[in-house]
Amino acid sequence: MSNHPPVRIDVVSDVVCPWCFIGKRRLEKATALHPEIPVEVHWRPYFLNDWIPREGISREQYLTTKFGSPERYKSIAQRVSAAAAAEGLTYAMDKISRQPNTLDAHRLIRWAGEIGKAGEMKQKLMDLYFTAGADLTNHAVLVQAAADVGLDADTVGRALASDRDVSEIEREALSAKEAGIDGVPCFIFGGKFAVSGAQAPEYLAEAIERVAQAADAAE
Repeated sequence: MSNHPPVRIDVVSDVVCPWCFIGKRRLEKATALHPEIPVEVHWRPYFLNDWIPREGISREQYLTTKFGSPERYKSIAQRVSAAAAAEGLTYAMDKISRQPNTLDAHRLIRWAGEIGKAGEMKQKLMDLYFTAGADLTNHAVLVQAAADVGLDADTVGRALASDRDVSEIEREALSAKEAGIDGVPCFIFGGKFAVSGAQAPEYLAEAIERVAQAADAAE
């Protein structure tokens, strides 16, 4: 199958979605199960909390607004943290003090994609948020993250201070919701069918294989 065009996988997700954090790792494990099938992953923006202002809000305010109180979220967080740990990830929920608006994070992923590093940028931002508790509305944090994956810090700083790609990201995120995507991560294989949720690597691997076999049969 390696002589065929790669299987396209569009991943609709948000950098502050813990199941997207876990789902990315499971997708990586899934592709490793079929090394003979080339894949091409495209990271698509989604706003899990589109009501949060550009400057972000406190984590306490966010948890109170969304779950009733930080205490009510703890049992959910513990389950998610355990699922993350099983994938070799660290969800350090107690380190997170700010809930960001993720528009600028999605802009960084888009720009990193121009040098073939969208996935690396996505991972960097999620690691910063979930593991280090970094504030993703802080432009200094974002510029450093961009530089760490190979983007030019000065160029990124100027771009973040502008409206570059703001409307494009907002339009793409809105189109995902208009298409009926109301939960993330959502994996779209070959533009043909979607899998919602951070499914097991084996399940995602099966989807990749099905799309590759369908492409073979169509030739």
